[in-house]
Amino acid sequence: MIFAQISQIAFPSVSWFAIAPELALAVGAAVVLLVDVQWKPKTRVLGYLAALAITVAAAFSLAQWLRLDDIFSLPRDQFFRAFLPFGQMVVLDHSSVLARFVLLAVTSLGIASGWNLFEKLGRRAAEALALVLLATTGFALMASSVHLVMIFLGLEVGSISLYVLAGITRERIDSDEAAIKYFLLGSVASAVFIYGAALVFAATGLLNVLQIQGLFTQVVFTKPAILLIGVALLIVGLAFKVSAAPFHSWAPDVYQGAPAGLVGYMAAVAKIGGFAAMMRILFSAVPQLSEDWAPIVAGLAALSMVLGSVVAIVQDDVRRLLAYSGVAHAGFILTGVAAGSAAAPAIWFYVGVYTVQLVGAFAVVAAVGGADASRSALPAYAGLSKRQPFLAAAFTVLLLGMAGLPLTSGFVAKFGVFQDAWQGGLEWLVIVALLASVVAFFLYLRVIVVMYMQEPEDAEMAAPSGNTRTVLWIATAVTVVLGLIPAPLLQIAADALPL
Repeated sequence: MIFAQISQIAFPSVSWFAIAPELALAVGAAVVLLVDVQWKPKTRVLGYLAALAITVAAAFSLAQWLRLDDIFSLPRDQFFRAFLPFGQMVVLDHSSVLARFVLLAVTSLGIASGWNLFEKLGRRAAEALALVLLATTGFALMASSVHLVMIFLGLEVGSISLYVLAGITRERIDSDEAAIKYFLLGSVASAVFIYGAALVFAATGLLNVLQIQGLFTQVVFTKPAILLIGVALLIVGLAFKVSAAPFHSWAPDVYQGAPAGLVGYMAAVAKIGGFAAMMRILFSAVPQLSEDWAPIVAGLAALSMVLGSVVAIVQDDVRRLLAYSGVAHAGFILTGVAAGSAAAPAIWFYVGVYTVQLVGAFAVVAAVGGADASRSALPAYAGLSKRQPFLAAAFTVLLLGMAGLPLTSGFVAKFGVFQDAWQGGLEWLVIVALLASVVAFFLYLRVIVVMYMQEPEDAEMAAPSGNTRTVLWIATAVTVVLGLIPAPLLQIAADALPL
């Protein structure tokens, strides 16, 4: 009798191919730790293992992208097994695969830019590399989930790894402070997110993003207060992860205290995962409520752009300056989110180019101040053009790209989200964004002036490593080439609309 009942249980469809990139990264993290414990190899060997895991994950992601057209042509029952495996908790679509590509690219650049830190960590290098791979795994899972619980699990896996990475050096008080503050405020944000998911479930009886969207075709919500509060809390939880104002208070201290070699990676992957999940929830679950959530997102965008740009001007520490700059950029991206799903390609283009620029910028910070960047005050960059011309030139290109100067990818990214917001009836928000861009240009120009027009305090400075040079060449190439020829990435992003 018991076996007869078991045979009637409908087991969920399983597709290991759908989560193959995440499996490759998670297995890579385990292998790095096991190899370190068993053989205690040099840090270089552990780096090769991490690189192999990223390469395998990228190969699986490419295979997924190439197979998507075949999946969409399958019969209905086979389609749902391949497209929404694991009980319709994970989705295999262009948006999730593009998020994986961006995450893997940023992870590769992040490991390369922070390689001096990994070597300095010695026996703890394996822990740091494993945490990097696990953080990427979590945010990739977050981007490929269509179930609020799975999004939360991905969020936690990625976030907890970043909390530990923030204080991995254990040598400076501000590093410990950054880790504790990041952990405490991040825990509150996670609690807010899961409470929002609970309210969404209370209002709809569903946690699946696509099923919630389908519910609107069957039910008319005459009093959707609980649902709206739940969606608002979800937005707040994700706004913390992307460091949007007024939920940005952790960012300056964490950016300043965490190891500079990894800060760019930490900030970038959190933004990629956060915006991927935000687009999935708002564009796929509750697009019918856009008249209610769009003003909230627009308000967060305006506040982030103004506060980030203005406060960054008065910062004398480059790391805090980049932190408040990140707040402003979160606002620029939220401008596209407020415009709705039509802006998804522009949002992905912006997220892709900005995160690469961010990793490159912190590679310069790590090169100037050392692996832990104990020297990140603005005077340390005085005369950098004379001491290390390559660093100064690369940093200048990246800062101008962040400022949105024409002929850079930053200009194309801003133009895209501004155009979509204007066409979506958010003219006032575009005007605020343009004014904030003008203010932000001054803060980037201020750093450039210090590098080229002030005499250096200390003429001696170590040359950047080969890894740092490679990262900067790639980041500057992304800034310049995609500014001149943006069509290829825009075409890829146009295919990556969340369903």
